[in-house]
Amino acid sequence: MSGLLAGKRILVTGVLTESSIAFHTAKLAQQEGAEVVLTGFGRLSLVERIAKRLPKPVPVIELDVQNQEHLAGLAEKVTEQIGEGIGLDGVVHSIGFAPQDALGGNFLHTEWPSVATAVEVSAYSLKSLTTALLPLLEQRGGSVVGMDFDAQVAWPKYDWMGVAKAALEATSRYLARDLGPRNIRVNLVSAGPIKSMAAKSIPGFEELADVWNSRSPIGWDLSDPEPAARGVVALLSDWFPKTTGEVVHVDGGVHMMGA
Repeated sequence: MSGLLAGKRILVTGVLTESSIAFHTAKLAQQEGAEVVLTGFGRLSLVERIAKRLPKPVPVIELDVQNQEHLAGLAEKVTEQIGEGIGLDGVVHSIGFAPQDALGGNFLHTEWPSVATAVEVSAYSLKSLTTALLPLLEQRGGSVVGMDFDAQVAWPKYDWMGVAKAALEATSRYLARDLGPRNIRVNLVSAGPIKSMAAKSIPGFEELADVWNSRSPIGWDLSDPEPAARGVVALLSDWFPKTTGEVVHVDGGVHMMGA
């Protein structure tokens, strides 16, 4: 079998709609030769239905990253799907959530419980997911790739999710430091905005996304998740063997533009 991910086994989280970066990552990974396992949270039947639109059938494992029982049993459930003693080659972290009162211009009035939820689900879960799968990742060495949204600046309406993304970036660096000796790379793809289900949950998303219409030097299509998915697949591959702790921007160049 040929392809950028030929023979690799990849776990992808966050596939909820066909328009998501996670779905396109899973699709491209299969096309590039990988065996894919998905996880889903909550509406598992919806994830299973969307999964049927992938080129090949995939197993779907229930995973709530705030549920310690789910995390404790995750490696065993993945092993049941891919086989004993084989291990994982890659993990895609595409998980993010903030309560409504943590978004939309309410920054000064958001209470700690909502902030804590945003940080736990969107940032700490990169650590909890990765450590839950360590027994499988360290069998062969591997690549962990998380989905980011540029946390270098403050965005309209993004509020505490922006803070959570900054925490995600820091978490990825510390994971990269501690897991490098085990031959596990940890990187992020900072993607431009995509009109996905996650985007619809952000009050004022259109205002945020409109920045890309005027500031991207090579253009950006809000309806096309594939460029970001290609970035994720590239980082999962063996073509970045010594890249870790990095944030790769796939955003049409907006991150580097001045006024």
